Amino acid sequence: MVKVRDAFLRGLEKPIILWLLSRKPRHGYELILEFKKLTGRKLKPSIVYPFLHRLEKEGFAAAEWVGKGKRRIRYYSLTNSGENLLRKVRGMFNRPIKEVLMDLISKRKTS
Repeated sequence: MVKVRDAFLRGLEKPIILWLLSRKPRHGYELILEFKKLTGRKLKPSIVYPFLHRLEKEGFAAAEWVGKGKRRIRYYSLTNSGENLLRKVRGMFNRPIKEVLMDLISKRKTS
């Protein structure tokens, strides 16, 4: 059962990253921590960082270095194009799949 759950969550990793970035600027490790809080599953850095770099390269995210003590941390935020991308992803979930997802998360007993 765990493998099925993990496979399902793997399909939601990138939409969840987009959603988290839409809430506030975040660094990669913060995304990993927030994903774990939301899903109970650790998000691998090998997923997070290449995706963030791709978002930045394609103009969906902007990055800014911020000094924290002696360290510098790179925070990512969505650009207008990134917000539009998130709207399109949300649109996909507003179609018939929304009904399926709502049924999946309901506590209603099925026969």
